[in-house]
Amino acid sequence: MLYHLYEWQHSALAPARIAADIGHRLLRHPLNPVGYTPAGRAMAASLDLFEHTTRRYGKPQFGLETTEIDGTPVKVSESVVDRKAFGQLKHFSRETEREDPRVLVVAPLSGHYATLLRDTVRALLPDHDVYITDWRDARNVPVYEGQFDLDDYIDYVIEWLEFLGPNTHVVAVCQPSVPVLAAIAIMSADANPCTPPSMTLMGGPIDTRVNPTAVNRFAETHSLDWFERRVITRVPFPNPGFMRRVYPGFLQLAGFLSMNLDRHMDAHWEMYQHLVEGDEESLESKRAFYEEYRAVMDLTAEFYLQTLKVVFMEHHLPRGIMVSRDRPVEPSKITRTALFTVEGERDDISGVGQTRAAHDLCVALPSTMKAHYEQKGVGHYGIFNGGKWRKLIAPKVKAFIRAHDHKLGVNGQAFSLSSD
Repeated sequence: MLYHLYEWQHSALAPARIAADIGHRLLRHPLNPVGYTPAGRAMAASLDLFEHTTRRYGKPQFGLETTEIDGTPVKVSESVVDRKAFGQLKHFSRETEREDPRVLVVAPLSGHYATLLRDTVRALLPDHDVYITDWRDARNVPVYEGQFDLDDYIDYVIEWLEFLGPNTHVVAVCQPSVPVLAAIAIMSADANPCTPPSMTLMGGPIDTRVNPTAVNRFAETHSLDWFERRVITRVPFPNPGFMRRVYPGFLQLAGFLSMNLDRHMDAHWEMYQHLVEGDEESLESKRAFYEEYRAVMDLTAEFYLQTLKVVFMEHHLPRGIMVSRDRPVEPSKITRTALFTVEGERDDISGVGQTRAAHDLCVALPSTMKAHYEQKGVGHYGIFNGGKWRKLIAPKVKAFIRAHDHKLGVNGQAFSLSSD
């Protein structure tokens, strides 16, 4: 019923959105004198903002067509190299003969599309052969494709690492830090030849008992049954995933916005002012962010509920009781995969110390194969997106990968974590 109400509301607002768009275009027409008056500019800005905030945003494109290597522009081609029911593996192929370290970027399955990591990929491209996990919106997966839970996520990571072959490094951003660490622990215990030489975990909930955030406290103060009754619903007709049980993207977006409601309201007021003033440059940066931010996807109910239970409620991984398909998850078995953890000082989703907890679990790794970095002055998204990511964090991630790349020789290059 909840999903049907959302669809009904979206359809009911369609005439208003069309009218707002037409009105905005008329007022912005260069031959319309009303558009040059203060009242006309204010009305046009209001109509524009209404249409923008009520629109439904589909899956964005990466749009990474070029990169720069040694000061020279290089063409980039995006392709899908492997498909599965609930996700696909994308490759950003560069027209260069350089054999840089191969990196698998594991995108979060927590509401947003993999394109949220566009800036992450962009920063890695000049120095790496980059692949990324591109998860599928559950509302578009027919029920005959079966289910997808946290164990399937771990299986996908292992299978894609095996598909890419030995000496593939892994970068996990936020939520996948747990399944990636679990996958590498299982691969290490099996002496899998495709076990990565390094893993970088960024802003992930390895142990949410450490410095818990509002998100963590909310999960711990509600039962799994409460979440199942309140936020799980079925995909309505005529979507391809009709009748699939999901945690809808629109509910996730509502949760994201409510966490920092004042900040989002201020940002939209600033957008309105930019529209009135005609400040296109300032407007476009905010508009681009919210177009990406509002593009959300449904998660399968089984994945969402299992993640809640295992990661946020019962803390299976840090307690040493995590099991995936009867396979014990033992980070102590990791001996050949170097570990780099990254946190943001102002992260209000994965608190400071939650990702660093991975070091306490990987007890068999020597100190020379471990490193941690905390970036001052950034929140959760600033860890993998924005100026400080590009200028301060990304160079350290790339240096760590190169220092542990087998083709270059393990520790063949100096790795420094000098604070900036």
